[in-house]
Amino acid sequence: MSTPAATPSNLNLPNILTSLRIAFIPVFVWLVLAGGGTETGWMWAAFLVFAALMITDKLDGDIARARGLVTNFGKIADPIADKALMTAALVSLNIIGMLPVWITVVILVREFGITLWRMALLRRGKIVPASKGGKLKTALQSLAVALYLCPLPEWFGIPIFVVMLAAVVVTLWTGFAYLRDSHREN
Repeated sequence: MSTPAATPSNLNLPNILTSLRIAFIPVFVWLVLAGGGTETGWMWAAFLVFAALMITDKLDGDIARARGLVTNFGKIADPIADKALMTAALVSLNIIGMLPVWITVVILVREFGITLWRMALLRRGKIVPASKGGKLKTALQSLAVALYLCPLPEWFGIPIFVVMLAAVVVTLWTGFAYLRDSHREN
């Protein structure tokens, strides 16, 4: 007869990283707003904080799975941290005039729409796991935001915008794919 595995404590490294990610979002926003898209030092600082926060996003999940530290807190807090950081980044870029508002609206409507849809399905006992396309979406969104944060020469504007458009396309495509695949299963 085997004994049930002990539930890991919520006070563990992955959850601390997730909590730090949430706690540092206001610092990130402050740096972006202080930089205003034109102050090189502030924008590099915003980029470095954003990069560190994205690295912790990867690390917390990897550590949790590798060390058996997956908790209900982490399952809830990690996606909240992800959405909060991306929302803060996009809105901050809108405020300083670096990113068209329509891009933020499209991305956030998809993000929060799919999240609400997944939560509704979860209440009915159906779990919708993250897809490979979802991981590509996150990577493209993160790359696009990171590029906007870097104080690069002006001629980089078009390639950076193209990366953001690719992120928008993949964001919409993966949202559609979630709904399509769910409809097929019902």
